[in-house]
Amino acid sequence: MKGVRRLTARGDADRLLPEGLRRVAPAAREAEQAAREIIAAVRGRGDAALLEFTRRFDGADLRECGLRVSAEEFAAADEAIAEDVRAALAHAIRNIRAFHEAQRRPPLTVVEVEPGVWCGDRFTPLDSVCLYVPRGRGAFSSVMCMLGVPALIAGVGRVIVCTPPGPDGSVDAATLVAARMLGIDEIYRVGGAQAVAAVAFGTQSVPACTKIVGPGNVYVTAARSIVADVLDPGPPAGPSESAILCDGTTDAGNAAWNLLIEAEHGENSCAILVTHDAAFADRVAGAVNQRMEQLSAERRAFATEVLGRNGGIIVTDAPATSLAVVNAFAPEHLAIMAAEPWDLLAGVRNAGEVLLGDYPIISLGNYAMGVNAILPTGARARTRSCVSVDDFVKRSSIGWVTRAGFESLAPVVSTLSRDEGFSAHHLAVENWTAPEYRRADGRQP
Repeated sequence: MKGVRRLTARGDADRLLPEGLRRVAPAAREAEQAAREIIAAVRGRGDAALLEFTRRFDGADLRECGLRVSAEEFAAADEAIAEDVRAALAHAIRNIRAFHEAQRRPPLTVVEVEPGVWCGDRFTPLDSVCLYVPRGRGAFSSVMCMLGVPALIAGVGRVIVCTPPGPDGSVDAATLVAARMLGIDEIYRVGGAQAVAAVAFGTQSVPACTKIVGPGNVYVTAARSIVADVLDPGPPAGPSESAILCDGTTDAGNAAWNLLIEAEHGENSCAILVTHDAAFADRVAGAVNQRMEQLSAERRAFATEVLGRNGGIIVTDAPATSLAVVNAFAPEHLAIMAAEPWDLLAGVRNAGEVLLGDYPIISLGNYAMGVNAILPTGARARTRSCVSVDDFVKRSSIGWVTRAGFESLAPVVSTLSRDEGFSAHHLAVENWTAPEYRRADGRQP
């Protein structure tokens, strides 16, 4: 089985996930040390350090063009982009917006929990956010769309973008066009740990923000952790990973494509296919080998590394074990390719997203379906969610009582605060002169 290895899992084993399954740590120790040095330099020297690190790590000299993308560059990107790419971006944005609009929160919700006692939630957008759009092993205008749409729907006060430049100092044209379509024009050509430091502390050119959202490499991840007391690091999004759950009834070639989709992202990715059908596993392995030859040399090398060292095909002893393996792995992307995918969905507890059907469903989700493709990785899907409008708003609890409500709650508070030993708490409710509630129109809220 050249190109894809085979692992096994049994439901009665002490260890459910196979020993050979390998996830690359999102922030290695050496990356943390390098990130600390970069952060200290940016905090101390501002733009000068950003220019130095961009020249060192990206090979780009920004002394003439500066850190912020100019209006002229937006216009040039608009002229340079192919019309089919422009149309594809517009289609994707339309779907992403339609899906995320449904997540919009009402500014205020209240409920009367007992007569005269009102509790509620007030949602307000964040003051400022940096959207981090990576570059390196690919350009990611799709990430620009996935991050920009929910940030704007949420109503964030100031939205900026940081993205690494190419060696000539330019920013990916499709990313600029996507940003312009969304109405975002504040883009800085800086990436890596230096970008995180810049938006954490601010520099002469780059403003400090309250939060950063978007996927990044190990240095970006390490830097986010280091500055977490200053900058909300946002949801985790490390090396890409996927699981394909199959019952053996789907086309093996289609399953192979879904397996390769995430495997081609880079050598740090992890992609697995889980099935209880050994014969189906053999067919998928053969199909992977055939389809591997159609990939570019770079992507073929990544996929070979990922499927031969990090992930592979896991053959289980029963359908229930396959589902248990998926939940234990808690993948970023989960594709269910089965005769009754909706029945299997009921058993899925841990996944950043769950995509159903026999199409190349992960590709559709990554680009144009509408669901958000910025997802928790490294098994964090056990407790974390995909990026949504909620990542760009904050919630404040609202409470209000009338005199009737106060009279009902006062003895409860007095009893409990006396039991806990907080004097001012019980003395306040016992001695408070509760005002008669009045309102000009005489109505309750």
